[in-house]
Amino acid sequence: MPTRSPIASMLIKAAKQLRDEVNLLTFGDPVTHVYNPLDYAWDAHQTYLATFGGSEKRVVFLGMNPGPWGMAQIGVPFGEIELVRDWIGINTKIGKPPNEHPKRPIEGFACQRSEVSGRRLWGLFKERFATPRKFFADHLVLNYCPLVFMEESGRNHTPNKLPAAERKLLNEACDRHLKAVLRALNPEWAIGVGKYAQGCLEQVAPDGLQIGTILHPSPASPAANRDWVGTVSKQLLDMGIWKK
Repeated sequence: MPTRSPIASMLIKAAKQLRDEVNLLTFGDPVTHVYNPLDYAWDAHQTYLATFGGSEKRVVFLGMNPGPWGMAQIGVPFGEIELVRDWIGINTKIGKPPNEHPKRPIEGFACQRSEVSGRRLWGLFKERFATPRKFFADHLVLNYCPLVFMEESGRNHTPNKLPAAERKLLNEACDRHLKAVLRALNPEWAIGVGKYAQGCLEQVAPDGLQIGTILHPSPASPAANRDWVGTVSKQLLDMGIWKK
């Protein structure tokens, strides 16, 4: 584990608090299984924060919650396994959630499924910056909610579809974490990966923080399946976040 900077220590402390707070929450039907990768994949997540979260960032990208084949497997936001292992350079032992869905096993870095959203997002960053050091000098990728929700069939259940009472308690914990993260990183820009994450940022943004959004890379979005890289590159250039 790298020597922690004060900023990385703040991020890790905030993540631990979020992990513990959401573990106290309960969720009803149709949700039957809840995974918290901040528990069983904590070593990978902590390594990510300690290695790359050690300084203030100009840009923070925020996703909604872990994908079943990405962060749910390996604890890194939008964690396409090949890119996290071979480009970002994280490869740790991953545990198991206490109540594992038989159709959604956690296999860690041995998982053979691809997280398409993560492949697109981290693939864009690799293409533009070439090395992790150059990307993470000014950028960091995080998620708003750390939990993965599944229905009895194994179908993914996104946080925005939770009942209002459950969502309220979850959002309160996630908002506290997001505020702490933004204080620690002091970004110039916070970019929601999709409209939901943008809305989460708008709820807690301190004065002076510029908020934007990029098209979510999910393959479920027809727009994302039409030159996502070109579309998002243009969005970031138009906002003035990236330069030609």
